[in-house]
Amino acid sequence: MSTHTIPGNGQPWLHQKGAVIQEFGTVKQFPIGLSHDARMYACQRLNQVLANTQILYALYKKHHWLVRGATFYQLHLVLDKHAGEQLELVDALAERVQSLGGVAVGDPRHVAEITSIPRPPDGVEEIPAMLSRLLEAHETILVQAHDAAARVAELGDDGTNDLLVSQVIRTGELQAWFLAEHLVDTPLVRA
Repeated sequence: MSTHTIPGNGQPWLHQKGAVIQEFGTVKQFPIGLSHDARMYACQRLNQVLANTQILYALYKKHHWLVRGATFYQLHLVLDKHAGEQLELVDALAERVQSLGGVAVGDPRHVAEITSIPRPPDGVEEIPAMLSRLLEAHETILVQAHDAAARVAELGDDGTNDLLVSQVIRTGELQAWFLAEHLVDTPLVRA
């Protein structure tokens, strides 16, 4: 019996390598009524927000796992809920880049190279520091998203503007409000 694999015999073709068919940072032509320059600009801005959103998602999951103390249960649940919402944004952002003809940043090592959110310590931080770190990441993304939304609108890219405003900004603002209220110093048992 031959050990040679015959094409079409139901065996997977393993360990394949292929040429890169589109480089990161480029856009292919799509008939969507936007100029090449508008699509290039939007993809660059979206990939920055996408990288930061992937890091924010990871921070939420890390803090969800590591949270401790009297508010453990509430924070454990809210951090996981927020993580899920950020993961939905990751997908929406990546799909928008692809729909513009670009290449979405996806590999975590590439994300780490282009994110502007500082790396947290590897260990466990105190809860106020965790929440502050999440709020700072939100603010970074929100500042970028507000600026990008305004600029892509000037270029006629209503789809990217809508995604940034109706999903990224609104979700980020709501989540930041929930986190910030956890940092208000109010007594738990006495007025």
